[in-house]
Amino acid sequence: MVESGDKLGEFLNNRWLVFVASMWVQSCSGIGYLFGSLSPVIKKTMGYNQRQIAILGIAKDLGDAIGYVAGTLSEILPIWAVLAIGVVQNFVGYGLVWLIVSQILPTAPLWVLCILIFVGTNGETYFNTGSLVTCIQNFPEHRGPIVGILKGFAGLSGAIMTQVYIMINLPNEAALIFVVAVGPSMVITALMFILKPVGGQRQARPSDNSSFLFVYSICLVLAAYLLGVLLLQDLVNLNQRLITIMSIGLIFIVLLPVVIPILLVFTSKPISSAEESLLHPPDLQPSIRSEQSETKDINASETDSLLEVERQRRIIHSEGTVSVHQKKAPSIGEDFTLTQAFKTADFWLIFLSLVLASGSGMTVIDNLGQMSQSLGYENTHVFVSMISIWNFLGRVAGGYFSEIVVRKYAYPRPVAMAVVQVLMAIALCFYTMGLPGAIYVVSVLMGLGYGAHWAIVPAAASELFGLKSFGALYNFLTLSSPAGSLFLSGVIAAGIYDSEAKKQASIVPSQNLEHMLGMRLGDEESLNCYGTICYSITCGILTVLCLVASVLSLTVVYRTKKVYAKLYGNSRR
Repeated sequence: MVESGDKLGEFLNNRWLVFVASMWVQSCSGIGYLFGSLSPVIKKTMGYNQRQIAILGIAKDLGDAIGYVAGTLSEILPIWAVLAIGVVQNFVGYGLVWLIVSQILPTAPLWVLCILIFVGTNGETYFNTGSLVTCIQNFPEHRGPIVGILKGFAGLSGAIMTQVYIMINLPNEAALIFVVAVGPSMVITALMFILKPVGGQRQARPSDNSSFLFVYSICLVLAAYLLGVLLLQDLVNLNQRLITIMSIGLIFIVLLPVVIPILLVFTSKPISSAEESLLHPPDLQPSIRSEQSETKDINASETDSLLEVERQRRIIHSEGTVSVHQKKAPSIGEDFTLTQAFKTADFWLIFLSLVLASGSGMTVIDNLGQMSQSLGYENTHVFVSMISIWNFLGRVAGGYFSEIVVRKYAYPRPVAMAVVQVLMAIALCFYTMGLPGAIYVVSVLMGLGYGAHWAIVPAAASELFGLKSFGALYNFLTLSSPAGSLFLSGVIAAGIYDSEAKKQASIVPSQNLEHMLGMRLGDEESLNCYGTICYSITCGILTVLCLVASVLSLTVVYRTKKVYAKLYGNSRR
């Protein structure tokens, strides 16, 4: 009985259980990615035009990105308290939106809905911060894969929640807002006390690489399964029983990673003293809350660890027998506060690159429902879910391949940003030219590119500016998406859409437009735009901006080559 109790305690404090629970938290925390499915419902029910929907999208983006408070609170509050704040915001914000859209509460003005969507979406910044901070503390030697997988599940959450909504078969479209309000709140409340730092550096095992390989395999299976389900739903008229069976299969795959901590705790042998001697000494691990105890007494055995970044950083700090506390300002590769990072060119180059590229990606995500409708597709959920899947794969792949770039070639991680920004420009150019299947190309490549950014950037920020203020640095960088979409979606995309819609309404009689498009236009839809012209000009502008972002990323690569050579040079094989 005592042994069983010890095993249970070991299981609850296993860093892999914390990681798996964080994956589950992230799988229902990407609320913002569902806006493409929510916006047509809100537009129809509330009688909004496209510019008003764009304003709601900006409120959503701001809520998704303004996470400085969450980052600051993560340094002074326990993780469960940070998650609890997010749960309250999500439930209250989207719960009230559902009551208003369902006409249970009286109709509210636009600014009220903006505030509610901002508050509800801002809850996910607490979910993201709690998960990332905890897991980077527990897996300091695997930052790239950890960030990529967690952010990947956040990107996939839109597709997962859509499938749950379809499985439940609620009576009206507004019920999806109800699922957004209740689903994440229930899941995260159940998991919030599992997420905590557990001294992960002491739990490193030779089998960790195999465990990560298993997680990557599950990620690929999950993406393939979801893609297959979406294609079936799009091409075949499935009955509710089959939809329920497929949704249960999806939930099973999401739960499958829990096998890792179960096997590690209940079936593996206790670690031997020989194996323990190969693990990281506890004092070599980075700490997000405090990573300031750098000394000049570094011996060879202490530096011989898997955490090559931290080993090199200690060597850099000890050169010339100068203590880090005596320096006036840190150098790139050392620990920065947010204020100190503001004074560096590299930080603003990364931020501006994100404003242009990530802002372009968010503009497409926010308008994907209208883009597919303008091309004559009725089931917009398919494309919203599809871009979520590729967003997920982009984040997982971005973390994996950028880790290869730095560890195998000691080359700056931001080069991966430049590559995916070129891919995004290709997708947008494809849509601008009105080529066949453009909506599918945009869904795939924009999802991959946008997702990869949010696996590459957090890892790069921790390398270039340290872990001391990682929460604040990361949450400030996430402001780039709403900063970009504020203008790109709210002004350019919405303005061009409404302008083309007015031209169609004034030049082409409604009856002729119906005949040309083969669809019925109601009075309330008279200002909807149809055809590739609705977004082709916007995509052309975004193409240029993504190419400019790629140039900025390459500038960061050029400026940080020596830093990455010092951090990872000795890890090359």
